[in-house]
Amino acid sequence: MVTNRRQEYISPEQYLEGEKISEIKHEYIDGEVYAIAGASDPHTTIALNLATMLRINLRGSGCRVFMSDMKAQVHKRSRYYYPDVMVTCDARDRDSEYSKSHSCLIIEVLSDGTEAKDRGIKFKDYRCSPFLQEYVLVSQDTMNVDIFRRNEKGRWELFFL
Repeated sequence: MVTNRRQEYISPEQYLEGEKISEIKHEYIDGEVYAIAGASDPHTTIALNLATMLRINLRGSGCRVFMSDMKAQVHKRSRYYYPDVMVTCDARDRDSEYSKSHSCLIIEVLSDGTEAKDRGIKFKDYRCSPFLQEYVLVSQDTMNVDIFRRNEKGRWELFFL
């Protein structure tokens, strides 16, 4: 028999403390935690290549590049995600050791299991951040990159590569 058991509310502080000692990663959405799966070889290779390229090109700029072990806090919301690659150039992010909330760029490498969430709820949440300027979705199965950029009016525009 299957029962529908609602998880007990966990505060953001409890979540952050728990993640420090957890053997698996969890994303946090409004008081609930969700375990996330590991990534495939192509997925991690693409993310590493992108992070390496960004790190080389941003050297000396004051910007920092992070990979999938750093949490992105959704601005003014109780949500934490683990993007594949993220860049922050904001000095305020240096104060937080385990999460960043002022990212200007977030990149997600798409897989069959994550594409709907990356294009849907995650992008909806990330758009709440006034600091985010670009959201990039990279297919690991086809040669496709979707780049969403915030324009001068604050609207998101899609660019294809």
